[in-house]
Amino acid sequence: MNVTVFGATGAIGQLTVAELLNRGHRVTAYARNPQKVPESWADDNVRVVIGEMSDAEAIDSAVVGADAVVSTLGPSMDRKVVGTPLVPGIGNILASMKDHGVRRFVGHATPSILDAQESPTAVTRLTSFLARTFLPRAYEEMTGMSGQIKASGLDWTIIRFIRPTDKPKQPRVRIGFFGTDRLGFPVSRADIAAVTAAQVEDDRYVGRAPAISN
Repeated sequence: MNVTVFGATGAIGQLTVAELLNRGHRVTAYARNPQKVPESWADDNVRVVIGEMSDAEAIDSAVVGADAVVSTLGPSMDRKVVGTPLVPGIGNILASMKDHGVRRFVGHATPSILDAQESPTAVTRLTSFLARTFLPRAYEEMTGMSGQIKASGLDWTIIRFIRPTDKPKQPRVRIGFFGTDRLGFPVSRADIAAVTAAQVEDDRYVGRAPAISN
């Protein structure tokens, strides 16, 4: 499959690109900063598109020809950052997907965003409270992104997680929903990438927002 990855040069994004390549997919990596593009991608035949999230034309050139789109984009935790640029950016991605008939979208969020079939739990209430209280701009951006994805009418899946770590893949990865499944807080970025890449070919969670942890 041809898979376009947004946020490709981030910590989780690079791992996701590697997972997709290992699974035999062809990857188009969308990046803002060409200096962050790994040299190894040239050897892996990764197609790179450079552009901002506001650049609808560049986004369109990255989406055309794709069978699926993956977004590892997430709000900046820097309190000095202003605005919510990822909200219109996600809008540009979704619009381009619809224009080119690309149905499959996989993105990321936190449990402050509920799955449609979940009821609030202590964990989801806590993460939502902390985000609204201490990172209101990031919370607004996350909810704005997720709202558009859920309303897109596409075959979307949102992978949610709380505390990413730099550990290698762990022996156990839990995936499920709060209130019905046993989930924890930490999860390795390597496992996030592996679960994200797997969703490209798996329709089990289409229209759902499963949470993962180790």
